[in-house]
Amino acid sequence: MSDLAGARQTRSVPVPEGFEGQRVDQVVSRMLGLSRTVAAELVADGDVTVDGRVCRTKSERVSAGSWIEVVLPPPPEDVRAAVAAAEPVEGLDVVFTDDDIVVVSKPVGVAAHPSPGWTGPTVTGGLAAAGHRLSSYGPDERQGIVHRLDVGTSGLMVVAKSERAYTELKRAFKERRVSKRYRAVAQGHPDPLSGTVDAPIGRHPRHDYKWAVVADGKPSITHYDTIEVFPGASLMDLGLETGRTHQIRVHFAALGHPLAGDLTYGADPKLAEKLGLTRQWLHAYRLEFVHPGTGRTVTFESEYPEDLDLALARLRAEQ
Repeated sequence: MSDLAGARQTRSVPVPEGFEGQRVDQVVSRMLGLSRTVAAELVADGDVTVDGRVCRTKSERVSAGSWIEVVLPPPPEDVRAAVAAAEPVEGLDVVFTDDDIVVVSKPVGVAAHPSPGWTGPTVTGGLAAAGHRLSSYGPDERQGIVHRLDVGTSGLMVVAKSERAYTELKRAFKERRVSKRYRAVAQGHPDPLSGTVDAPIGRHPRHDYKWAVVADGKPSITHYDTIEVFPGASLMDLGLETGRTHQIRVHFAALGHPLAGDLTYGADPKLAEKLGLTRQWLHAYRLEFVHPGTGRTVTFESEYPEDLDLALARLRAEQ
């Protein structure tokens, strides 16, 4: 267990076979959920050892089976306080749990984990309050977190409870071996009705709280199918190959079909009011992956929450 009140913490992790021959800063970054910059700084400061030997350069290659020990800096005070506060989260539904993982259906208005400036409820805090002990891998504020959903997006998340689950699931998400399915209501009728959006996403050039399709962004791929059509809107089934921040919202805004209720990305406020929406109509309804403990494929599904169900009923009533 890490010492949340202490100054610095030490983490020891084995190098998995899939990381054979990679640079030490890359391995530290991916295994502990740190940025490459922070990982490189830790190496430069002598805070990273491999099999008991201090690394001298971030470009040093590591071998599978070696043990990496990292002395981590303390989290910021506001993050440390948030981590220490394990508070029940209303509406956080535990869909499945065992010794390796816990799958939850996250309600809207809940963040995946604490972060500077966020004072609301979190998945990690809610799980801690419910007695779930999460993987110690990753930074304190993100222990067990292998992927995230936006605060304004509801639906399924898997959180790692064991160290092997954290390692295997992080790798599975990176290698795109996890099936993530979403439902969304987009304004208008996309043409064609089914297709793929392959457009890079990066920070918005003028608004730092938003993301956008930009030439120098990270590769981002969204597959979509129209499954129901209403006057002025469409219910979409979506699959992601990548998991960029706000990916679905940005891609559909770029198509000229922002998600209903998504005022940040250009949705019609009159439609949002008519449907009773105070957030984007977007729900992560299905999650499928290989269980890190059993090796078997597992599938989980989540029903639409009440606000999205009501908005959908109002659209159907107009037909």
